[in-house]
Amino acid sequence: MIPVRLHRPVTTAGTAAAALLGAAVAAGVLTAPAHAVSGDGSSAGSYAFAARLAIGADDTARACTGSLVAPQWILTAASCFAADPETAAAAAGRPALKTVATVSGKTGEVVELVPRAGRDIVLARLAKPLTGITPVPLSATAATAGEQLKAAGYGRTKTDWVPGSLRTAAFTVGTAGSDDIAVTGVNAALCKGDTGGPLLREAGGQVSLVGVSSRSWQGGCFNEKETRTGAVASRADDLAAWVTTTVNAARITDFNGDGVPDTAVGDPAAAVGGLTSAGLVRVVYGGGKGTAEITQNSPGVGGSAEASDWYGESLAVVDHNLDGYSDLVVGAPAEDIGDQADSGFVQIVYGAAAGLTKGQTATTLEQGKGAGAILAGAPEAGDRMGHSLTAGVTTGGEPYLLIGVPGEDLDGVVDAGNAYYLRGTTNTSINQGKDGVPGVLENGDRFGTSLAGSPEHLAVGAPAEDIGDQADSGSVQVLKHGLTGGFPTPVVDVDQDDSAVTVTGSPEAGDQFGASLSLTSYRTTASDSATATDSILAVGSPGEALGTVKEAGRVVTLRITAAGKASQLGDISQDPADVVGAPEEADHFGRQVSVASTVPGAVATAQNMRLAVGVPDEDIGTASNAGSITAFSLLGNPGDSDVAVEPGMVGLPGASGANQRLGTSVFATAAHLYVGMPYGPAPYGAVHTVPWANIVSAASEPVTTYQPGQGGLPAAGTQFGSVVR
Repeated sequence: MIPVRLHRPVTTAGTAAAALLGAAVAAGVLTAPAHAVSGDGSSAGSYAFAARLAIGADDTARACTGSLVAPQWILTAASCFAADPETAAAAAGRPALKTVATVSGKTGEVVELVPRAGRDIVLARLAKPLTGITPVPLSATAATAGEQLKAAGYGRTKTDWVPGSLRTAAFTVGTAGSDDIAVTGVNAALCKGDTGGPLLREAGGQVSLVGVSSRSWQGGCFNEKETRTGAVASRADDLAAWVTTTVNAARITDFNGDGVPDTAVGDPAAAVGGLTSAGLVRVVYGGGKGTAEITQNSPGVGGSAEASDWYGESLAVVDHNLDGYSDLVVGAPAEDIGDQADSGFVQIVYGAAAGLTKGQTATTLEQGKGAGAILAGAPEAGDRMGHSLTAGVTTGGEPYLLIGVPGEDLDGVVDAGNAYYLRGTTNTSINQGKDGVPGVLENGDRFGTSLAGSPEHLAVGAPAEDIGDQADSGSVQVLKHGLTGGFPTPVVDVDQDDSAVTVTGSPEAGDQFGASLSLTSYRTTASDSATATDSILAVGSPGEALGTVKEAGRVVTLRITAAGKASQLGDISQDPADVVGAPEEADHFGRQVSVASTVPGAVATAQNMRLAVGVPDEDIGTASNAGSITAFSLLGNPGDSDVAVEPGMVGLPGASGANQRLGTSVFATAAHLYVGMPYGPAPYGAVHTVPWANIVSAASEPVTTYQPGQGGLPAAGTQFGSVVR
């Protein structure tokens, strides 16, 4: 016989409750967790990292204990979330039961579970970080036989069913194995509700986490006749690397909350019900859980498909409502609003356990409706609201959404351009000359044509901006999420003739500086912070002439600091002799750019900071406009790390062909480079996911292909792969 789990139902004390508890123990199934160690109460403010977990509701509710190990993460027992609490098998993804954590009086909902294989341990991610609380560090050394440790928990005591306060007690280590630690209470025991609580080493005034409480005989606990006080904890001292990797990992796209990545692919030119270019989005759920099609005719979406809406021309992904399911943001910039052609709109399609459209009804963002700046706006012909989108979370864990409206007329200035910024209760517009944003409104600037965001910064491109007398030279505005007067704080205006930022080259007509943008967090060894405070911005200038070669294109990378300083890192083109390819007229190098860290949260290195550049009009041999992608490190000399991503290379299948325009759809994540091929050779288009290892280290990992007519996707469409998220 082994010690039993420490979960307990959260029910009212009394005869009925005691009978229920006894039956549960007798059956070997403890249907839930609760409150603490039958030892001493902790002094006020001690062990501030200890978390009280309320899991579920009514008669199925459980209570557990945990430890805050990072501002947004709690380490606790996997069995707290298992369908059968007598096992340690918790499913990855969103918890099946609503779970609320309370740490030092602050509460947050658990929205994701990441189990540790082989142990009764799980990391539970909160919807938002809990600030002002110092997480407990993991011990660097294992428990040893005879060592005395301290356990803490919110479980029952000898006399209290629900004590309501943290309790602590001393435990002596018996044996310490590869996965478990056997301990015995010193005149104390672990009781129901202590599951997941910390087993701590206190030395030299420092506290560190050695283990996580898992099972106990519960001798001396409330209503228990058992006298044994032995218990088992899961080792935590050797999990520092796993915790760090998990905490810093980029959030995956997970529309159904099962912990497996999902993929959304736009086909804005696809017909819907015979309506040409109405547009749609196809979704592939990871783990073989099927596919879905989203149109304006889908239940729970709202609106109706119409010819030439181009629904899905832009996409973004963010957990907008912080419920643990990724939400899909869909732009339809050619949507007619009333009699205003191509006014455009955006929809937020919410994730749910059954997938997109199966939960909360989609939110439609349309000028003249809703709230804030969007309500104050008016739909006008050619606005193209949703032409560009970017979304994510700030360093404080708040979801944000930035929407480009490049055709917006402002104060009589035609196509000046605008962008809407949504974050919490903030709903404001961003345009030149407003709230400290540099520049002035000018006809045809088309501010908001391109967008990018990181947890620290925002970037808005106006590639049609005239610089001096150079038409369409282009510029970029950089802001940070920190609000000044309810508005994102402007940081710097970047163009090729800006004394505030030294950008190589000079403004020329048609450069289109800012036609594409991408941002990623940047953590340096010089940073005083344990996390990133800076960003790296990649700016595509596909119309740049190189010498006499017109529209060859180039990319500029810049470091944006927390203090608002910008400095150029790189000037990248096919002109240097050591870079793949050669500049040719109308290659349009930089038509698309996408950046990512392959090791999110880590100090930036040349190996983990990556840039992918689309060259859609590159000729490959005799195949005109076959297209190409070149991948670089974001740091160092471009020629030291450049790799061509073309069919037949790095695992990308097929062969280059005329007018395939590879490089029109590029999206980098921490693990993969998503390559959209909407113009063939597959008849309806395709998407290939290339592991970064194939690009960075010449590995031969498999490339996944999504293609209509395969893997459950219907054999239909027009430009599948135009955009991927």
